[in-house]
Amino acid sequence: MDPDDKALLDELAAETSLSRAELLRRGLRRIAAELRGARAPGRSLDDLVGALGIELSVPTDLAAKHDEYLYPAPDADSARSD
Repeated sequence: MDPDDKALLDELAAETSLSRAELLRRGLRRIAAELRGARAPGRSLDDLVGALGIELSVPTDLAAKHDEYLYPAPDADSARSD
């Protein structure tokens, strides 16, 4: 970080009583919101609903057992080292 930016960050931290890290987080979030457009909380749920469509091969217990499907236990045969 160049000296001018560090000085500005230090000044803002003193003026707002926020940590420098918090100011950086807020700045990052503000830039992201500007670039992506403000999105309401939960908006990503709209993208997920119906993402699998009516695929018949989707297990009916996918929501309850998602970790088991994402990270299956290794087979007993493949766990052995010969």
